[in-house]
Amino acid sequence: MEDKEIVSMPKRNSVNFLPTEKLAAGVAVGAVLAGSLGFAVATGVSGDEATAGTATGAAQAAAMAGPPAKAKAKSAHKSAPKIGTMSKQKAAQEGYSVAPRAVKSSEVIKLAEKQVGIKEGKKGQTKFHDWYVSSPAAKQTAKRDGGKVAEYNGAQWCNMFVSWLGAQLGVKNMGFDAYTVEHASWLKKTGRWGDTAKPGAIVFYDWDKGSKGKIGDIDHVGVVAKDNGDGTIKTVEGNTSDAVQKHVRSKSQVVGYGYPDYAK
Repeated sequence: MEDKEIVSMPKRNSVNFLPTEKLAAGVAVGAVLAGSLGFAVATGVSGDEATAGTATGAAQAAAMAGPPAKAKAKSAHKSAPKIGTMSKQKAAQEGYSVAPRAVKSSEVIKLAEKQVGIKEGKKGQTKFHDWYVSSPAAKQTAKRDGGKVAEYNGAQWCNMFVSWLGAQLGVKNMGFDAYTVEHASWLKKTGRWGDTAKPGAIVFYDWDKGSKGKIGDIDHVGVVAKDNGDGTIKTVEGNTSDAVQKHVRSKSQVVGYGYPDYAK
């Protein structure tokens, strides 16, 4: 029997539930055709536990579903320069609040936990949207996927939350994206992917197939706070019940983990 917490879905605005990005891909892309958006860039840039429906309707749902099937998105992820070599100005241009540095995983967990309780404001907006829309990552992902930067406002934001954590602390190769599938794909391509729940790891879920799912099935993302050693993990996640929350999740729901370059 599945944990209630795992299957609960936050309510969204006005549009009927399109549960998860992959369902939105089938519904919304057909409705919006050439104008569909995919949210994902990675300067080291993804999707949500919630539905894809928002106040902007089908276009917004298509945005979270990723690019149309016929248009293969090229990854815009860029590896961060070596620690200590980036100026403040260059860091800002790359989307960081501070230059990339040797960050401990405990710092990311602490910052994530400080955000617990933050809820969506008007039209589903959060400070994580504000940051992402103003970042170079948004321009890169919008260009990659054929959308407009402004359409990230009020969109699904679990991956924006994870990306925000890395940007604020200067985590090397955390990845910046708004689309979970693209973010996970980039982590795998760069050798930062695995099946071990390490503190500070980026955890990607599939509510339907769980650990048997593939990267393309990913629905949601968070950060691992602790491996409980009993088949569950403690996490901090954005966009669950329209807020940042702590959770205890079953490892059976996890597709895989991404590993930023943390300090030893």
